[in-house]
Amino acid sequence: MTTDDNPAIPAEFWLGVEQFNQGEFYACHDTLEAIWMEAMEPDRTFYQGILQIAVGLYHLGNHNWHGCVTLLGEGIRRLQPYHPDYGAIAITPFVADTQALLQELQHAGPEAVKVIAEGSQDEWRSPTLNRITQP
Repeated sequence: MTTDDNPAIPAEFWLGVEQFNQGEFYACHDTLEAIWMEAMEPDRTFYQGILQIAVGLYHLGNHNWHGCVTLLGEGIRRLQPYHPDYGAIAITPFVADTQALLQELQHAGPEAVKVIAEGSQDEWRSPTLNRITQP
């Protein structure tokens, strides 16, 4: 676990978190990709997992069911070693929300992607990246 003031966490990461949480998934992809390309392990895989989930959600917005479920699944898989939190981000609830959305999409199938994508937040919960707070 790292803290918010850890100099190893680039400021651009927090911009990517803000973009993700505002639903700006394409911008988040661009921001995190620049960090990911320069990062070393274990941060590299951490950034890649979040980046893949952002791209999956971008695909959801474009009604691309296959791209969405594939990238959500890959992002979830990459983030498994980072539970319960990493990089000052609460990973467990983020992955749980992403998994719930993935299961909903898989259950509904490709023909329902538009309905899910355009549905209200009451119907499905969009994952969010939440900072952990230090005691």
